[in-house]
Amino acid sequence: MGKSKDYDAELLELQVLLVETQAWTIQEGRKTLIVFEGRDAAGKDGAIKRITEFASPRQTRVVALPKPTDRELTQWYFQRYVAHLPADGETVLFNRSWYNRAGVESVMGFCKPEQYAQFLKDAPRFERTLVDDGVTLIKFWLDISKEEQARRLAERVQDPLKRFKVSALDAEAQIRWDAYSVARDRMLEETDSRGAPWTVVATDDKKSARLNIIRHILHTLGGPGAKRKPDSDVVFHPARAKGRLAP
Repeated sequence: MGKSKDYDAELLELQVLLVETQAWTIQEGRKTLIVFEGRDAAGKDGAIKRITEFASPRQTRVVALPKPTDRELTQWYFQRYVAHLPADGETVLFNRSWYNRAGVESVMGFCKPEQYAQFLKDAPRFERTLVDDGVTLIKFWLDISKEEQARRLAERVQDPLKRFKVSALDAEAQIRWDAYSVARDRMLEETDSRGAPWTVVATDDKKSARLNIIRHILHTLGGPGAKRKPDSDVVFHPARAKGRLAP
């Protein structure tokens, strides 16, 4: 009970700072883009919900695109994402992003090997263009253990309120666990850059992950919440992830 109260109190405090920080980014005309990636059930939806709960409805958008249409499949790969990028003063959060190609598409065979290889070359260039144009790009990889993922996926099936979280691909997340690990490691290595670094978050403890994700956002953006640094045991750069990522 005490821990729950502590969590609620700190979450509210951080959310107040998020509101103040967003007001500052709007005033300064800052473009903010936050990308959430991670295995199924790693906590992307829950983290995004806490971040946006009190955010400006006019200057905040959450983007969770469906699978591409037949027409979109013939376009430049990044094209359908460009339309959702932030303008001055806006904050956009991608609940999965162009990194689908580095994860589910490559593991499930939804793209050709040459398309996958080309993506790993193009993603850093694309992101460099965004950063050079003034976009603050924050990329999260939410990491989860195989055991905790299995527990959460099973819990989803039993909870009628989580009906829309259940996917036909859920079983594949466990069956292809090792393949997803290999894809994750290659993605983090080849698409991490100084201007658009990856930030890994350990999410087996959901509440701790949420608090530290918000702290990292505040610290990265600067402004009113700049002094709130995340716990380095929960949030870390891939270069310090050896032995810490779920195998």
